[in-house]
Amino acid sequence: MDDLFLGRLDPNAHPFYQEIATLRVSAHFLIRRQGALTQYVPTDCRAWHAGVSRWQKRTHCNDFSLGIELEGDEKTPFETVQYYQLARLIRTLQRRYPAITDQRIVSHQQIAPQRKWDPGPGFDWHVFYAILAQASPCNQWPLVWQCPTRQREKEETKQS
Repeated sequence: MDDLFLGRLDPNAHPFYQEIATLRVSAHFLIRRQGALTQYVPTDCRAWHAGVSRWQKRTHCNDFSLGIELEGDEKTPFETVQYYQLARLIRTLQRRYPAITDQRIVSHQQIAPQRKWDPGPGFDWHVFYAILAQASPCNQWPLVWQCPTRQREKEETKQS
């Protein structure tokens, strides 16, 4: 997954990789089965997770959303630790971005239903919302917020 999201996928490593090696795919975050959180893209930058998409009459969801991927498949239920990590991450993001209300948390299957299935039937939304209701932000994650170019622009503005 790291190689796919970082654009380093070796198309010769597996026949399926030849089909997807040219895709422009990334996400802001990935939560692995054991709960490990990886950030690939700063939250103020665009990630390429939604593709052709639409939500509340707006298209191009990559332009205004944060992509959080959960390691899993359509057959295996997600791990409890993934729900807890997701809830803590969302509470942390909501602290910085108050417009991300609980009602604005949607899945790929809701923004691109003809193309995407995830998180699928293995994701229990009732369990997730119950955990989210009790979750607190995490102050220990060193999340990256600003795009590198925006950070440089701010630093150059301060110096001039």
